[in-house]
Amino acid sequence: MSNPSIHSIDSRLELFLDNHLLESFDEGATLRLHQPTPRDDVFVTDQPWEGNMCGYVTIIQDSDRYMMYYRTGHCILENTENQPDHFVITVALALSDDGIHWERPNLGLFEHNGSKQNNIVWTGAGEKLKGVHGFAPFIDLTEPKGSPTRFKALGAARAAFGNGLFAMGSSDGIHWSLLQEDPVLDGSVAHFDSQNLAFWDKENEVYRIYFRNYTGGTSFAGGQRGIDTATSKDFIHWSDNKPLNWTNSPDEQLYTNQVIPYYRAPHIFLGFPSRYIERSWSPSIEALPELKHRKIRAAVNPRYGSAITDGLFMSSRNGTTFNRWAEAFIRPGPQMKGNWTYGDNYQCWGMFETPSSIPGAPPEISFYASENYWRGEATLFRRYTIRQDGFVSIHAPLSGGEAITNPITFTGEKLQLNFSTSAAGSLKVEIQDISGKALDGYKLEQCHDIIGDEIERTVTWEKGSHVASLADTPIRLRFILKDADLYAMRFS
Repeated sequence: MSNPSIHSIDSRLELFLDNHLLESFDEGATLRLHQPTPRDDVFVTDQPWEGNMCGYVTIIQDSDRYMMYYRTGHCILENTENQPDHFVITVALALSDDGIHWERPNLGLFEHNGSKQNNIVWTGAGEKLKGVHGFAPFIDLTEPKGSPTRFKALGAARAAFGNGLFAMGSSDGIHWSLLQEDPVLDGSVAHFDSQNLAFWDKENEVYRIYFRNYTGGTSFAGGQRGIDTATSKDFIHWSDNKPLNWTNSPDEQLYTNQVIPYYRAPHIFLGFPSRYIERSWSPSIEALPELKHRKIRAAVNPRYGSAITDGLFMSSRNGTTFNRWAEAFIRPGPQMKGNWTYGDNYQCWGMFETPSSIPGAPPEISFYASENYWRGEATLFRRYTIRQDGFVSIHAPLSGGEAITNPITFTGEKLQLNFSTSAAGSLKVEIQDISGKALDGYKLEQCHDIIGDEIERTVTWEKGSHVASLADTPIRLRFILKDADLYAMRFS
């Protein structure tokens, strides 16, 4: 075997999202991307101040309260002579006790049509930030409760993207103010015309920002839509922005990015970008839903009628180099009213655990994606669920497959796996020394068959489950799978 660098994983949860910990596979084993399950439509933006162009959703869990921020806006497009007509874009807030059922609080902060009876939470401030675009709040983990800047956000002016990106703060996530009058990132580096995401990276002790940019410059014309990132120590002074690096260099255009530290393993960054595909007009485009409205959009701009968006998945260990799957994470779905259009399937920023729809099953991860963008009177947000850690797995058919890790060191007393098998399937683990020799007591034939479907199953050998004697010693793990998926592992 080769002798690559030794990875120290301590007692962290490690997901099998990429080849980071894996040295080799046999022909039967592979990494498999898993798609989430579409559930109920949980929120419809049907109030007079909302409309059919709502989006860029951010969901924050603050103790036992969930806060959903979303951009409001509406497009009227009834015939080929009309141009899109947008309401003034604002930011609205919905609240939930469970992350599934939402209510609009009557905040009484901003007027719409002469009334403050609405849930509008932010409209911009000052001469330079008239209106707001791409506003995505987060809770700053470095700030205590009650701090005037415990909630932070970055946003751009809707009317003039070139004004740059502004920093805002709030003590409660409801009452916002600018942290300074001037932008913290200059408008010459990007349009900031998508969801401008920022958060505190506690593993590396920096603020990170991710936003859309163009590899051909900041112009809409001729540029390739991509994702840039920058870091800051104080949320005000930022490094030069740089495009993300890709381990597999896919040539695709991306709108949103939705990068977030995974809450169960914050040293891993997950991303859920929206992929933008421009297609030529064809019989297949005409076969998609709502042809009449599609033709009206195409008359205004050809791409409005034939472009399509779907959801992707990517992951990173350092926040700058990402492994992005070419296959869709969220497909547009069955052809019905409200899908298969440019602007649909934008995934929300934020994920949280919710009870399974199956009594007795472990909690699932929930998140949202948009539907029915810029048609009708309202946008719809659909909830999706996926098993904990269940984004990617090492998979093998019933005929079997094998994967071996790079050398690792760990701390802990037992090895726990997140896995799933069929009734006929199984999983076994062998612990080897750094050269690949099986260690006595932990050989493959000494490992009990692992069957079932569990988030945390302790591996046992004939001598038991205790592995503390191997802690801090470089080892390899050999996994043998039959009709099984292995999602994650942890020494605990």
